[in-house]
Amino acid sequence: MSVSQALSRVKPSATMAMSAKARALKAAGRDCIALAAGEPDFDTPDNIKDAAIRAIREGKTKYTDVDGLPELKDAIVGKFKRENGLEYKRTQINVSPGGKPVIFNALMATLNPGDEVIVPTPYWVSYPDMVLLCGGAPVFVETRLADNFKVRPEALAKAITPRTKWVILNSPSNPSGAAYTRDELQAIAAVLLDFPHVMVLTDDMYEHLTYGDFKFTTIAQVEPRLYERTLTMNGVSKAYSMTGWRIGYAAGAEWLIKAMSNVMTQSTSNPCSISQWASVEALNGPQDFIPKNKKLFEGRRDLVVSMLNQAQGLKCPTPEGAFYVYPSCAGLLGKKTPDGKVINTDEDFALALLDAECVALVHGGAFGLSPHFRISYATSTECLEDACTRIQRFCASLS
Repeated sequence: MSVSQALSRVKPSATMAMSAKARALKAAGRDCIALAAGEPDFDTPDNIKDAAIRAIREGKTKYTDVDGLPELKDAIVGKFKRENGLEYKRTQINVSPGGKPVIFNALMATLNPGDEVIVPTPYWVSYPDMVLLCGGAPVFVETRLADNFKVRPEALAKAITPRTKWVILNSPSNPSGAAYTRDELQAIAAVLLDFPHVMVLTDDMYEHLTYGDFKFTTIAQVEPRLYERTLTMNGVSKAYSMTGWRIGYAAGAEWLIKAMSNVMTQSTSNPCSISQWASVEALNGPQDFIPKNKKLFEGRRDLVVSMLNQAQGLKCPTPEGAFYVYPSCAGLLGKKTPDGKVINTDEDFALALLDAECVALVHGGAFGLSPHFRISYATSTECLEDACTRIQRFCASLS
């Protein structure tokens, strides 16, 4: 008995693995602070819950169109026009059971063996494994802390080959929180215009979580000549605190949306009908809570960045968006814990911190760029202060 060759190419999510370790320690009675998972601690707004309850009471519990309700597609069309200045039709919209299936369906619908997908590092843990599962080959383009973890146009151009099918962009980024300005996207677009065989998959899941004076833009908005080659992905999970509702969506060329729908006909079928009706209300209803939540996240970001930069051996840049920081722990490599364990890698750091102080975070190797680690600050200020104090204490204990 054995798993398929396709499955043997992928590995479980490191984020989920570290979250599971934290839960196990809590169950054993330890006071563990989990900063591994990327999930807002705010509750889903009541108007969205009420829309779901109303849908249940009205019997809207049957199958829907495979790739989304017409009413939800209309809401998504309205969102893209209102917030991004992008014009789409219903036939250009896909709704899937979460953001991850949107990406998986697009890759499954387009990749052939040997096709390459460019993935800047650090990356969301699922990108390369989904490429592998769909038979493609991830090609990594390393970014640098000095560039705030943004891919340089010349590095992107160098990575493109005749086999390149997709470039994946994620702004604001999971795990780094880095977000591309309009000028930075324009420079990337200028490269892509020279390679008409390459499509762009832009993951805009954290669109509404940018801070200070930063203004979000997406690449099809910045460069209209890439419109037909771009799949713009988003969802309700982060901005609307609807992670468990599992609704992601995307807009793109009609042929691609149809192909993604064909994948869904033989895999998931439609997303949950109740979640779809709740998402109609999310996109069409009041949006006033989003700036309030964003302000709270911004305060948490500033707290975490400040406290981590006070820890010995850590260097933490200030991200433009999302709810993650991606500090460097290069200054701690080679040091020893009080019980004699040597910190040789960022994974050693994460595991030793978990053992000593019971703070769970994810090591940078899981995101393709070491020596770093990711912290999610989507939790209470009190927990973050406690966690950062523990991290400071742990770093000071190394010799």
